[in-house]
Amino acid sequence: MQKIALVTGSYQGIGNGIAALLEKEGYTVVYSDVFPSMAVDNYFKCDISKAEDREALAEYIDEKFGRLDLLVNNAGVACKVRLDILETTEESFDRVVGINTKGTFFMCQTFANLMIKYLDKGMDDYVPRIVNIASNSSYTSSVSRGEYCISKAGVSMITTLFADKLAEYGIPVFEVRPGIIKTPMTEVVTAKYDKLIAEGITPIKRWGTPEDVAKCVVAAASGLLDFGTGTVLNADGGFHIRRL
Repeated sequence: MQKIALVTGSYQGIGNGIAALLEKEGYTVVYSDVFPSMAVDNYFKCDISKAEDREALAEYIDEKFGRLDLLVNNAGVACKVRLDILETTEESFDRVVGINTKGTFFMCQTFANLMIKYLDKGMDDYVPRIVNIASNSSYTSSVSRGEYCISKAGVSMITTLFADKLAEYGIPVFEVRPGIIKTPMTEVVTAKYDKLIAEGITPIKRWGTPEDVAKCVVAAASGLLDFGTGTVLNADGGFHIRRL
């Protein structure tokens, strides 16, 4: 049976890299983003912060494929304007947390329930998995974009909660934490991170790529890590290593 993967935020950047590698691994990929259309076989427009969009996406998956083997919650946004936490606006906080954290939580909820429904049907060779894309900002202070850090810390706890709850159903949940990745989202800070990388902020002195993140997703989806549900995979060039 063909395995189905859903990758949110897959129009460009990390999400697009994940979707492309999953296709190479043999998955039929459903691309999803907020853009009206995309030149791929299976695309569904979805704003993950909106309940009606999440529900419509679940109905699309259910009606067209009748199974979902892998959910990759990648969709997320950065702050429109970086402001010190003493100046952060409620509008920016609500937007970033509403998409990155609330959206990811309810995507997990919606599609976990769909996966449980498929498990109850007793389908052969069906072991669904969820992978959430967080960030090294989940644990790293950046006072010029506090709402983003908070939103990604929330994604990390979402992973822990759903890994705990879904273990009883045999649905492993994993988290990938990208570091400094070359994408359209990071173009505006290229000079800053070029300098930091050259100075050794990461042991591996290069930008990460979407494929670096995608490889971690493929590892999580492989089944080899299932007994370690809740595991965090760092795609960050070693940024997470504490060094003196």
